[in-house]
Amino acid sequence: MTAAENDEVRSFSVEAASAGQRLDQFLTAQLQDVSRVRVQQLIEQERVSVNGRAMKASGKLRGGETVLVLGEAAVPPLRAQAEAIPLDIVYEDAFLAVIDKPAGMMVHAGSGATDNARNRGTLVNALLHHMAALSVTGGPLRPGIVHRLDKQTSGLIVVAKDDRTHRRLGEMFAQRQVHKTYIALVHGAVKNESGTLDATISRDQQRRTRMTTRRAGGRTAVSHYRVLERTASRYGQFTLLEVQIETGRTHQIRVHLSSIGHPVVGDTLYGAPRHILPQLEAPATRQQKEAAAQEAVIVPRNFLHAARLQLTHPETGKLLELEAPLPAELADWMRQLSSSSPTSKTGRPHC
Repeated sequence: MTAAENDEVRSFSVEAASAGQRLDQFLTAQLQDVSRVRVQQLIEQERVSVNGRAMKASGKLRGGETVLVLGEAAVPPLRAQAEAIPLDIVYEDAFLAVIDKPAGMMVHAGSGATDNARNRGTLVNALLHHMAALSVTGGPLRPGIVHRLDKQTSGLIVVAKDDRTHRRLGEMFAQRQVHKTYIALVHGAVKNESGTLDATISRDQQRRTRMTTRRAGGRTAVSHYRVLERTASRYGQFTLLEVQIETGRTHQIRVHLSSIGHPVVGDTLYGAPRHILPQLEAPATRQQKEAAAQEAVIVPRNFLHAARLQLTHPETGKLLELEAPLPAELADWMRQLSSSSPTSKTGRPHC
């Protein structure tokens, strides 16, 4: 283990209570701000010694050793990698493409991803395989990506093939000249037939993976909704909405709808139940509750779909109006819900 001039050396004594622990587990506990992946990289790069000698990450400690950690792990810059993943290309020309992204696919890997983990199966990787050129404005992890969809949200996303198109599209999004329409199924009966949600959105300080409308000083966010269908089923009441957004904040539709007490079906991060149970009349017996539990259904994704996209082509000036139908799993869920419904008021979505 050779120290560079500016490398910090950290020293840890292995107490008897830590005897039998793996080296990587021990260091992860000691270096509380460092992930286990980074600890393993430190060990692989021989930046860790135990009593002056190298040890594997899986090596067991005996107690009484001195563990030295030299500097930080050298993390190679990440780049997206082409993968032969099928794509549903709704529109494509020499300047841009519009893709119907499936739920479960990340748009791009995060900056903390590793080549053998989260940097696989992304939309970007699929684009690199299918397209000869993509804009590089977004950097090596985000080629072509002008805007994003959440991992569990399906539907239309625009991709730029060159930097000029990327810049023009970015300006159009900033000036609210790109019109996006989503279909969302939410829990409960939404009171009004239409409305506008304009609560500001910011990061939740307690749960960093969430956004919230409850903090002052958030970013402006505007969502317009219209009721398409109301369903009263044995699994409770649901409302199918058409939602148009003026802004594109992180989790905007999900957090806005949750803030008025109507979380998107399947969106457990914002209050939707993981298991949707049949409704029982009170008081219910234990046998009835057990039977209901057996009939519980799970929606394995958020019932949120980017169904329509309208924009003026930044190069040709042509008006593009594109649609993506509801994915089969969402259409099947709607049919299942309708078949268990004593009453429903329908205005079926055209998407």
